[in-house]
Amino acid sequence: MINQKLLVSGADYFTDEFKINPYYSDSSIDLVGAVEEHAKILDCFCQAGIEVIKVDPPKNCQDGVYTANWAIVKDGIAVMAHLPKARRAEEPYARAQLEKLGIKTILPPEGALFSGQGDCLRCGNYLFAGSGYRSDPIAQQFVAETLGLELVQLHAIPELNTDGTPHINPVTNHADSFFYDLDLAVSVISENCFAYCPDALDQASQAKLAKLPIDKIQVSLEEATKGFACNLVSTGKTVIMSAHAPKFQAELEKRGLTCITPEISELKKGGGYIRCISLWLS
Repeated sequence: MINQKLLVSGADYFTDEFKINPYYSDSSIDLVGAVEEHAKILDCFCQAGIEVIKVDPPKNCQDGVYTANWAIVKDGIAVMAHLPKARRAEEPYARAQLEKLGIKTILPPEGALFSGQGDCLRCGNYLFAGSGYRSDPIAQQFVAETLGLELVQLHAIPELNTDGTPHINPVTNHADSFFYDLDLAVSVISENCFAYCPDALDQASQAKLAKLPIDKIQVSLEEATKGFACNLVSTGKTVIMSAHAPKFQAELEKRGLTCITPEISELKKGGGYIRCISLWLS
């Protein structure tokens, strides 16, 4: 069983002040709706038998609701994130909260960007790691070595300007992608099954995943982008996932999994969804 204990915060300070990824747009965020959605997702976690540990969101941090980016945790050890400048204030708060839970915290290599669980997904002994946007390969190699996992280094396709050049986010000054965190393109279903959107990844990454000797499910680009299909939480028996990915849901149900599909419209305006608001502790 996976995702038996999750750390979550809250959407109290969720805004679109800093448009740090392509999903932030000119459409205004309904904060009341976002808070209600967050509570609904937590109810779904509880329905799935997941232990939910809730902490207050870090004050005045618009993306503090996305606890997945705080760290990656395994066996009581957390490698902490090093986030874009607009999210940097979350880092000491996140470290303090994990240490209060008795988790040993370790910092990534100095100066290396690292987006925590958002860019590092554990599937059995594999570590699926996305780089090029919010995480540097040196940080992910460090995570793999520290946590004793086999690194599978991946890279998602970039967002392009009309002239075909990579789009640079004006807030972060980093290259942008609609899969800026890997958890928008890849999801872990169980210790020996994962799902991924081939069209979200470059050819080399697709080849790496296709060769892995474990069960895999392919997700369409439409369901991955419009439905946030891959951004889910699975216990290995129950999957809390998008209500707008019917083909993917059907594949999961064929495998005997139970799917819970809350309706989400506000939280996704910040480029986050079900996986993003939850950090897997154990």
